[in-house]
Formats: sequence, structure tokens, C-alpha cells
Amino acid sequence: MPGSTQSLPLRPLTHDRASGAAVLGLTPRAVRHFSLLGVIWDDPAAHLHGSVQVRTRAAATGGWSDWQDVETHYTDHAADPGSAEAASERVRGATAPLWVGESDGVEVRVRPEPVDGAESGEPGPGDVPAVPSGLRLELIDPGDADTDTAADAEDADDAAAVPPGDAVDGRAGPMTAEATAASAANAGLVQLGATEIPELDAERTRQELLTLRKGELTEEQQAKAYIGPRPAIVTRRGWGADESLRDKGFPYTGKVKAAFVHHTASGNNYACSQAPSLVRGFYRYHVRSLGWRDIGYNFLVDKCGRIYEGRAGGVAKPVKGAHTMGFNTNTTGIAVIGSYGAKKPSSKAVKAVARLTAWKLGLHGMNPGSKTYLTSGGGNLYGKGKKVRLNVISGHRDGFNTSCPGGKLYSKLKSVRSTAARYQGR
Repeated sequence: MPGSTQSLPLRPLTHDRASGAAVLGLTPRAVRHFSLLGVIWDDPAAHLHGSVQVRTRAAATGGWSDWQDVETHYTDHAADPGSAEAASERVRGATAPLWVGESDGVEVRVRPEPVDGAESGEPGPGDVPAVPSGLRLELIDPGDADTDTAADAEDADDAAAVPPGDAVDGRAGPMTAEATAASAANAGLVQLGATEIPELDAERTRQELLTLRKGELTEEQQAKAYIGPRPAIVTRRGWGADESLRDKGFPYTGKVKAAFVHHTASGNNYACSQAPSLVRGFYRYHVRSLGWRDIGYNFLVDKCGRIYEGRAGGVAKPVKGAHTMGFNTNTTGIAVIGSYGAKKPSSKAVKAVARLTAWKLGLHGMNPGSKTYLTSGGGNLYGKGKKVRLNVISGHRDGFNTSCPGGKLYSKLKSVRSTAARYQGR
């Protein structure tokens, strides 16, 4: 079954007693089934100053959840200012998506917090609107794609990884032109229509590297080439991407000099068997609700350590994503599915990030344990054109003033760097 999006305008409900500002939202109501939600607004440069809380009704039991917070700072996961993708009239501001499981009822409250313009970082003196115009609740049904596994691994720390052969079942039926193009972008790694790119050992990965970069490397560079073993990667066809949603064509950048690590801020209440559904939900939210050309991240990692191909264009190629505003050029973006401000990421997820970066950065001759210079495309930490020295494996917060990827995941990046370097044989 294909996915769908319900878009519901938020209306004034009452007034905040302290500030007198209108509280917007929706009263409890029945809706078509959905599993992921978020709030969007008209101006992508505007910020929502305040809190967003939701509660949902489980479709299976009819029971209502407790109130849940939605992360309001999300537009820093975006294309660089001035880029064609950022300039599109379709682009909207948004909260992070929240995974709630299959639901058929929803209630929303947006409580504003008026702020001074000088303190908010937004242009103009005096108070700035706490709530941007055009607030809408987006309810995402990711649809079915015959890709979810039968595993039900809930525990983030001790969950057994789903065997690679069981991760996806494939999709029946002929491939569309868009699906063929997305699959063909991985030519040389796997056959057309494959649902998973298999892992390789160190020696076969090294031979693949020399084949992929044939004619580019001198004999000395070939002898000194460092690369980690290629991990298994679920392809877009594997997780069930509807290729008709995204823009045609693939945006590329130059050499991948760094990897930025993120979290999706979508909550941790998911089973690993549901991860393909979450990825399909993020994809639909990014494209249909936020107006991006494709899913923003280059890769995603679930809490059982499975890796998913994100933005289309080929996992071994320098696909330009929309993940770290100001630093999407010459980088790759990896998002660990979940929220890691208060909860530790699983050891399997951390290991998967190390394996992925050892391979991906090794394709471009980068040492995961070193630093590199990147040129900012514009953001709230560094102005456009500023050359910045960053770790080759950095957290989102290193390039933008944000809490992403959450303190608990960010604290693991030192270990990720050393482990990735070891996988490369350094």
C-alpha cells in the first residue's frame, strides 16, 4: 500500500495565562491511520519559539498516549543557504518528526514563548513572533513495502542484530524508470534491483576501491590506500522508497572530506523491525511536507546496527545531502534513528557508524581520526565562505548551533573516530 500525508491546520484554542499569547492546536479527533507526525510552517527561516506537545490514540487498542514533546529545532537539518534546493518555493520550516506507531487519533498543543529579537538571533529589534504563520500538523502514513522484518528487537542496548539476509524481502513487480535510475547509481557494487548491498571483507573492499578509482590513484597512493571493510547497506529499494516522490536527477559534491553524525530526534519507541517504515516516513516528511528534493541524510542507522541508503545517487558516490546547513558540500550525513539527548545509543548503532565511516571516508582517502578544513556555506556558527577546521567525523553541533546529535551520542564520537581508524588499518 502506498503512503499518504494528512495536513491539518492548527487553530487558536485558548490563551496562555502568563503571556496572553494564543495557544494553537487541535482538539482530540479521529483521523486516518498514521505512524509519524510533525508540525510545519510557511517560512523556512522562521523559528518556533515554544513547545509542541502531542498525544495520540493507538489504532490497535484505542488507548490514548501520554503527552509527548516534539523537538522544535529541526530546520538546521537542511540544504545550504542560497542553494537551489533551499531556494525552492516548496520549502517549509518544521519540527523534527516523531514516531508514534500506528494511530488513528491525535491532539496537539503549541504553547508560545515570546522572545526578544536580539536574543533569538533573528533579524529586527524587539519581540519576534513566537509562533510562525501557517502552522500545520502533518500526519504521515509510511505505507507498506514488504520490507519490514519479522524481528521485534526492542532493547536498544542488547537487541540482537537482524541477519542481513532477513533485513529485507525485496519488492515484487517491475521497476519504474525512477527506481531503475536509483538502483543503477549503485552499479559496480550490486546488481540492478538489489535490496541490499552485501558486506565485503577487507581485501575485497580494497580491490573494489582500486577498481572504483582506477586511473585516479598513483601506484604509491594505491599502496597506501586505507579503507575499512564495506558494511552491508539496505538499498532504497530494500526499504521501499517510492521513487516518484523525489526530484529527478542526483546532486553531487566533490571529495567527501568529512562525515556529520546526527540523530533523527524522532523518539526511541520503535522496534528494529519497524525501521524501514520509519525511513519511509522520514522520506515522505522531508519531500512532501518540508519540500526538499529527497530525504536529507545520506545514510541512516537503526538501533540494531543496520545501515540504510538515504539520499539517492549511489552509496559510493559523493551525493550532496541536506543534513548540516552550511556544510553539505564535500561531506556525508549519517543519522542514527532515535533521540539521544538523555538515552545512550546502542553499542550496535555506534559500531555501525564506525564501520560506515571507515568505508565511506576511505573511498576518498580520509583518515577518520584526523581533522580537515571545510568552507561554510552559511549558518548560525560560521558565515558563508569561512574556512573551518573540523574533525573528519564530527557531530552536527560542530557545524551548527544545535543540540543534535544529542549529548549521549555526541560523547561516543571519540570512540567512533578511533574505531573507524582501526577498521581502516591505521
